[in-house]
Amino acid sequence: MIKMCRFEILFILLGLLSTVAQSIRFDLQSGHTKCISEEIKSNAMTVGNYHVINPDAGNGNPIPDSHKLTVRVTSSYGNNFHTGDNVHSGHFAFTAAETGDYMACFWSPEQKQPVTVTVDFDWKTGFSAKDWSNVAKKGQVDVMEVELKKLEDTVQSIHEEMFYLREREEEMQEMNRATTTRMAWLSFLSLFICLSVAGLQLWHLKSFFERKKLL
Repeated sequence: MIKMCRFEILFILLGLLSTVAQSIRFDLQSGHTKCISEEIKSNAMTVGNYHVINPDAGNGNPIPDSHKLTVRVTSSYGNNFHTGDNVHSGHFAFTAAETGDYMACFWSPEQKQPVTVTVDFDWKTGFSAKDWSNVAKKGQVDVMEVELKKLEDTVQSIHEEMFYLREREEEMQEMNRATTTRMAWLSFLSLFICLSVAGLQLWHLKSFFERKKLL
């Protein structure tokens, strides 16, 4: 009974902690570009798959040449991690070199007759980027061991995410302190300038009245 309860708790934790990565599908007009951004931490694994949906799949025809794409995956620092020119599908996988927003941009070449290209894009990062079926085959482990490994990696991923969020919080606090200090100095400077201008105005008025012998 205790063993069954442990198994139930294990699967509940997996359900709560695991990140579900779902593919997205979008339409792209010829001659236009669509970019999708994903924030990725440093040293995190990311995997992406994309392919064009065949508009004539029901008739058994191949994908027309007018439905080809040009794809670029870049970091916020301008580094290029994937390039696909005039392709119907593609795959990329890399480990992020730096923390930041990574951009996947899809461009459909302009056609004489405008066409709409439907793209299916699946982008996984971190824990969800691992191929667990392949892990099970390589390690020759049973289902429970794979689930335990998933749980371990999930907890590790959450642990790293908490440290990352803590670092971001410290950066924001430091930025707030620096901004507050600068605003305080700016306030003192503004007050000093106002008092100086007021003093100069009083001195000018006093000199004017003395010259006119009004004082």
